[in-house]
Amino acid sequence: MVHHPTAIIDDGAQIGEGTRVWHWAHVCAGAKIGKDCSFGQNVFVGNKVVIGNQVKVQNNVSIYDNVTLEDDVFCGPSMVFTNVYNPRAHVSRKDQYRDTLVRKGATLGANCTIVCGVTIHPYAFIGAGSVVTKDVPAHALMVGVPAKQIGWVSHAGEILDEDMTCPLDGRKYQVSDGQLVEI
Repeated sequence: MVHHPTAIIDDGAQIGEGTRVWHWAHVCAGAKIGKDCSFGQNVFVGNKVVIGNQVKVQNNVSIYDNVTLEDDVFCGPSMVFTNVYNPRAHVSRKDQYRDTLVRKGATLGANCTIVCGVTIHPYAFIGAGSVVTKDVPAHALMVGVPAKQIGWVSHAGEILDEDMTCPLDGRKYQVSDGQLVEI
């Protein structure tokens, strides 16, 4: 692990080999982070957070308790996670945290918000500024407030047209029972 001198890594945090933690970031004691990750400036990682390998978290992202990020997840600048559905300053709800799961290869665009209690399935793509309030299918392209599916993306993150072939890697897909599958 490599970290900037201004980063705070609490004793007990588990951080994998090759992971980099940059300026003014804070990783809490109970965090479990995999290998070869990158955490940008002003990132916060809570105690009850699990992060896989090769995850990239851009500047100004807070990953609160009960969030799990699987391998190869991308968190864009200033995107937001929540962990309480109905917060009030004067009511303690730490016993009501809802789990949020972001599956392998998903992209969370800049300034998007992920309302707690959802699962974002593998290789889904959440557009910048979108607000996710429900589970997201694998490979779904989601935009808007609230986020709605407007298309499909490949493993490489390319928008698929009616040909359903990724222009970057040539993988071919089809929609079957409302799910995108590689053929």
